[in-house]
Amino acid sequence: MNLGRIIGRVVATRKDDRLRGIKLLLLQPLRSDQTEIGGPIVAVDSAGAGASEMVLWVTGKEAAIPFRRDVPVDACVVGIVDSADVSG
Repeated sequence: MNLGRIIGRVVATRKDDRLRGIKLLLLQPLRSDQTEIGGPIVAVDSAGAGASEMVLWVTGKEAAIPFRRDVPVDACVVGIVDSADVSG
């Protein structure tokens, strides 16, 4: 599981039919200290995340599990973080 922040939405006028009704988000991966790592990625949303929220996300075949059907995804938001404390 990874940490990230929602930085936008993706609107696709044409996409795979299996993605119909699924929200696409632009997500910035974060380190545990909440600094950015790498570039933004597109992820499907299974948690109802919104702009600027910190989220938990997964990759690989686990990304399709929340949808209980075959969807062509590589990354999925699976949780919304209420707070994070890295002070130990």
